[in-house]
Amino acid sequence: MNHDILTLLQEKAPEFSKGQKRIAKYITEAYDKAAFMTANKLGKTVGVSESTVVRFAVDLGFDGYPSMQKAMQEMVLNRLTSVQRIEVASDRYGDQDVISTVLHSDMEKLRQTGETVSREAFSASVNAILKAKRIYILGVRSVAPLANFLGYYLNYMFNNVHVISGASAGEMFERIVGVNAEDVVIAFSFPRYSASTTKGAKYCRSAGATVIGFTDNQLSPLGQVSDHVLLAKSDMVSLVDSLVAPLSIVNALIVAVAAKREKELSRTFANLERIWDEYDVYEKLKVEN
Repeated sequence: MNHDILTLLQEKAPEFSKGQKRIAKYITEAYDKAAFMTANKLGKTVGVSESTVVRFAVDLGFDGYPSMQKAMQEMVLNRLTSVQRIEVASDRYGDQDVISTVLHSDMEKLRQTGETVSREAFSASVNAILKAKRIYILGVRSVAPLANFLGYYLNYMFNNVHVISGASAGEMFERIVGVNAEDVVIAFSFPRYSASTTKGAKYCRSAGATVIGFTDNQLSPLGQVSDHVLLAKSDMVSLVDSLVAPLSIVNALIVAVAAKREKELSRTFANLERIWDEYDVYEKLKVEN
């Protein structure tokens, strides 16, 4: 079935009832907002019942409204500008308790991620990192904190970790030009997908490196050029990208690698604790009686 909503609406327009025409008109003119509305809210917005919206989705050939909504979201996610994202977020959250809404949304993404991330790909990623001569971590723009966080901890475990998080496309290639089959490249890309990250990962894979991709969809630009794909749900509807689920998978990866490097890490941190104490790196809190 053709899941391009706009094409479906055009093809089936002559068959629509009066209420369905109002739904179709709104989706055509404001699909960026309609894609993130519940059936109830969409119905209220155009002046029809929730059941009419559900029947409309079925008449278009979908199993129900959730299937149609998913198709709409997949169509628009990469097209939303920052201004549109602000407008959608305003409609989505309205006068609700933002803290509760965001926390519940993040918890749902964690649940979905736990169900979808491949344990096989995760295990293969851990093994590839442990065997690598060099580790390159690519993550620009809003996912740069993920790259830096992972790099911070991997630097405790390995001597040859390179984080590329603030570079332009040209600078990125200058830093990865020597990558080869002995290396691992860990790349992060979520909507709106960074073209430079995809190109960098594609180049590294062509040079023989093992590419581990953190992304939201197996068929995303990064997913298609990665050897191992670690899927995590993200939310790019509001201006601020939710990276809670991707960060949780990063945490799991760090923990898994650290468990395999336990002896080396123990020696490293024993030395670090001595140095931190000697040079007063951390505040020493005193308990008052």
